[in-house]
Amino acid sequence: MTTTTNFDDFLRQREAAARAYVQGDSDPVDRISDGAGTATFFGPDGGVIKGGPAMRKSFKEGASHFLPESTSELEILDSGDDGDLGFWTGIQHATVRVKGKDEPVPYELRITEIFRREHGAWKLVHRHADPMKS
Repeated sequence: MTTTTNFDDFLRQREAAARAYVQGDSDPVDRISDGAGTATFFGPDGGVIKGGPAMRKSFKEGASHFLPESTSELEILDSGDDGDLGFWTGIQHATVRVKGKDEPVPYELRITEIFRREHGAWKLVHRHADPMKS
């Protein structure tokens, strides 16, 4: 378990986890996600996933489609923390290599994430991601 008291430092860790995710490695996201609680994920496909284990399973499944040549950058528009709760909102700019596709796929997702401090570590308890409209 990584213990992070400074939320800005944690957001840098979060961005690194997002990069790993689009390269097919869900482990960093898994480590910062709520493991057993009432976490939720509103995914880009419009679905709703409830519960930490189900959310983490969904993340693992999603990352399994991506290849290492993918890139991701978080454009944080607002963020903050107060005690044991933290959040960020913004845009995830990604270009992903998807298994079975010849060309990279660009993604721009509107993101809201909420974190709760558990035993000194920030844990993702809610993620809402949906595609940007052009």
